[in-house]
Amino acid sequence: MNYQKNDILCLRITDMGNDGEGIGKTEDGYTLFVKDAVIGDKVQVKIIKAKKSYGYGRLMEVLEPSPDRVEPLCPQARPCGGCQLQALSYEKQLEYKQNRVKSHLERIGGFSNIPMEPIIGMEEPYYYRNKAQFPVGRNKEGRIVTGFYAGRTHSIVETRRCYLGVLGNEEILNRVIDWMEDNQVEPYDEKSGSGLVRHILIRYGFSSGEWMVCLVINGDKLPAKERLIRTLIEINGMTSITANVNTRRDNVILGEKILPVWGQTYITDQIGEVSYEISPLSFYQVNPLQTRKLYEKALEYAKLQGNEVVWDLYCGIGTISLFLAQKAKKVYGVEIVPDAVRDAKRNAKINGMKNVEFFVGKAEEILPKKRKSEGVYADVIVVDPPRKGCDRALLDTILEMGPRRVVYVSCDSATLARDLKYLCGDGGYRLEKVCPVDQFGMTVHVETICLLERK
Repeated sequence: MNYQKNDILCLRITDMGNDGEGIGKTEDGYTLFVKDAVIGDKVQVKIIKAKKSYGYGRLMEVLEPSPDRVEPLCPQARPCGGCQLQALSYEKQLEYKQNRVKSHLERIGGFSNIPMEPIIGMEEPYYYRNKAQFPVGRNKEGRIVTGFYAGRTHSIVETRRCYLGVLGNEEILNRVIDWMEDNQVEPYDEKSGSGLVRHILIRYGFSSGEWMVCLVINGDKLPAKERLIRTLIEINGMTSITANVNTRRDNVILGEKILPVWGQTYITDQIGEVSYEISPLSFYQVNPLQTRKLYEKALEYAKLQGNEVVWDLYCGIGTISLFLAQKAKKVYGVEIVPDAVRDAKRNAKINGMKNVEFFVGKAEEILPKKRKSEGVYADVIVVDPPRKGCDRALLDTILEMGPRRVVYVSCDSATLARDLKYLCGDGGYRLEKVCPVDQFGMTVHVETICLLERK
């Protein structure tokens, strides 16, 4: 049958794709990808884009709900799109993520009989994010609003309560918006480039109870500053109020310049026994409770006895490096972002750790250079790359150095599978353990940690 745009069909959802969309087939085998549908649903779908053998559909009605379908906690879950899996029970979410990692390792990596441990789930899959960035604008009625951008748009879905963020966010947003309205502080307008407040960035230290509020502004002055300070410091734990200057006409949220407004320019937090200072620009894991479980698994896989030399590649602000330094003889971290390395060095000093050293640069350049000039070696190499995975030159460097163990922390199981195939093919390593960790409940994202041992 030849399917066309605007055709309306009924079908059963039998699978879910990488973006959390439901997948169903018609009786003659035509495949449809349907956002907001979950495995087991029988749905009525309107085709919005038709290809020869597959298409994309809009969910019109759930005719028979899946036994795993639940009512989303957030009333804006569907228009916002930030929580792709909120209509799916959490138990089924974990199953979906575990299967996704396994499927990528099989299909892309070519692995079989995968030594996979059960996924490490969250005790509370809501209210776990310690960081949130809320865009600010005006709605059609002219009111100042904040919320989140709808998927693939810059249209704000109005909300002051995100059910993934900590509960105190809403009170802070209320106070900032009230301050803007009372003092005629204009939100930024993307079309004209006018207005002042672009985003409200909020960070919270789970262990310290400290709050940070950073207003991203289209300028270098904050009007009615004392009034803003007065209302925000009434909040218990308020520690840092800053402004971030961003006058660019693009989609980048944060600029480079931080203006102190009140208190410190950072807050503190802990993962396990390690303390970190977090500035508005710092990269820091948004789910510290699960991050501790992830890092404890990395420490377990590294099998450190106290006399090992460890290289931590893509080390960021040294979160994993410092965790490993508790058990290693020496840890070297490599990161391309200079600000992150400055944060890493400061965090090492805060914790009194003298057995860590950090370098700025590309890991695939720093490591071979150090090996050639200084004869450096590694007993264990840890990598935690961005979604694109490891650079091929870095993988070649790992193979050339030949550490006893490689611990690979991944935020994208597809590129993970590709890199493991390279390391475990003719590369001389075998895949010993795989453990998915759910860092981001209600979303499709899943972290995976793997142990490779030299054959």
